[in-house]
Amino acid sequence: MSAAEPPGAVLVVDGTGLLCVTLLLRLRERIAHAPAGTVVHVVATDPAAPMDLPAWCHMVGHDYLGPLPGEAPVYAIRLAAAPRATRPGAPWHPVDTRR
Repeated sequence: MSAAEPPGAVLVVDGTGLLCVTLLLRLRERIAHAPAGTVVHVVATDPAAPMDLPAWCHMVGHDYLGPLPGEAPVYAIRLAAAPRATRPGAPWHPVDTRR
């Protein structure tokens, strides 16, 4: 394991063949009950994943750890304690909490 690679993933989400929106829906479902600090390895073959995953993590508050060296196309994220919610069918749209 290299210094840049996070220690063993607790959770792997396989998004092989999925477009990013579907991948994010699957990811959000799989991490819903995982504890804060969990490292998740996301397998993502969509060419947009290297841009979409860090943007989504920034939006909701998770830490994007980046691609795993030698493990393409696998990306790592660390789950936040209190991520911001997004709409159930629309992972790119935050829930409006101003109501």
